[in-house]
Amino acid sequence: MKAQPQWSRRTFLRGLGTALALPTLESALPLKGMAASSALAEPPLRVAYMFVPNGMHMPDWTPAREGSYFELPKILSSLEPLKQDLLVLSGLTHDKGRANGDGAGDHARSAGVFLTGVQPLKSEGSEIRAGVSADQIIAEAIGHRTRFASLEIGAETGRQSGKCDSGYSCAYSNNISWRDAATPMTKEVNPRLVFERLFGNQISQEQNESQIRRRRHQQSILDFVLEDAHRLERQVAYKDKQKLDEYLTAVREIEQRIERAEQQQAAQPIQPGTFETPEGIPSSYEEHIRLLGDLMVMAFQTDVTRVATFMLANEGSNRSYRHIGVNEGHHSLSHHQNDPAKQAKISEINTFHVQQAAYILQKMKSIPEGDGTLLDHSMVVYGAGISDGNRHNNENLPVFVAGKGGGRISTGRHVSYAFETPMANLLLSMIHEMGVPAERFGDSTGLLRGLKV
Repeated sequence: MKAQPQWSRRTFLRGLGTALALPTLESALPLKGMAASSALAEPPLRVAYMFVPNGMHMPDWTPAREGSYFELPKILSSLEPLKQDLLVLSGLTHDKGRANGDGAGDHARSAGVFLTGVQPLKSEGSEIRAGVSADQIIAEAIGHRTRFASLEIGAETGRQSGKCDSGYSCAYSNNISWRDAATPMTKEVNPRLVFERLFGNQISQEQNESQIRRRRHQQSILDFVLEDAHRLERQVAYKDKQKLDEYLTAVREIEQRIERAEQQQAAQPIQPGTFETPEGIPSSYEEHIRLLGDLMVMAFQTDVTRVATFMLANEGSNRSYRHIGVNEGHHSLSHHQNDPAKQAKISEINTFHVQQAAYILQKMKSIPEGDGTLLDHSMVVYGAGISDGNRHNNENLPVFVAGKGGGRISTGRHVSYAFETPMANLLLSMIHEMGVPAERFGDSTGLLRGLKV
């Protein structure tokens, strides 16, 4: 019997300005003109952190019962099809998000501490200081295994300098990822730029020429890799051919959605009182989030990166949500002073954000991988750095983890922790699960028990 060739499971299709990473194809041969990484014995583990601002209406967030027999309350209701993939965590605290003698500035601190566990420096000058974030500790350790060490995205632009909250730099409110204590990892908000980054070959001259040709001749990025794609299709098994066709179709659909969003945004006049969107950003906030989410999922699916952060909005955001019937600004409403009408509107905003997370998680769950799905081999943290937006408190934060982490997490449960259990314990545990043996992180007191039963 002829020996089975050592085939690569991670391949790129190449063309002018293009390096289109592919999902795992079990039977893919490394072809001339293609670059392939070493074979992967098991699906890799991915980690993502999703952040929402201004706290939560906690009565509509917190399940009434602990354990496996819990019901999802209103805000989390869109996650019902994913209930067995969730671990809802109550009782976690970010003490370093509190004033601790620094006075006002809860919003800036809550974002600055979210993934660092470190109290941000309050300075009247230009100096900023937080701490290395959990995602970047992981990226530093495993980033060499993928094309990009990490991916930082967000659905709202923001300044990186100046004061945004009671003497705190805007850098704190607008970033959750920090490469080092003084350097935030600036997020990308433009889906087109994320798309080009993920699928471009990083040769600027070629990428520019490719984009010019696509715009001038109404071509797709796939047009530049057709030759490679056709050769690959002829050499893979039928099942992999189907997988390849589905993937390339998904890439084209995302590309078309970006094109439509750009055209609609360019043609649509700005209405008085609406949230102005920069050039290239979809005018629909929901579509903006979902496009970015689809790109993040595709980056995980193709193993372009294994680490991502996603800010659905900046901390302190005062965006209005007219598309769901909430005309007031989010931040203004969060100071509800226990007004039931305002609390109901906050709950609607919170519900909308979770619905977008549900869309992204469902997409991950729909992608088969190994003996499970992409979501099964991921850990996705969703939450806020403030609990109740009116009180600005940092204990009992709204947090859930989605995905089984390759068997490292027992999902389908609501776990309630003792008062003042550090959120940093969860972050440290996830750092460990990603293979980084850190002794402590931020104000952690140890690993978080109860993630696995």
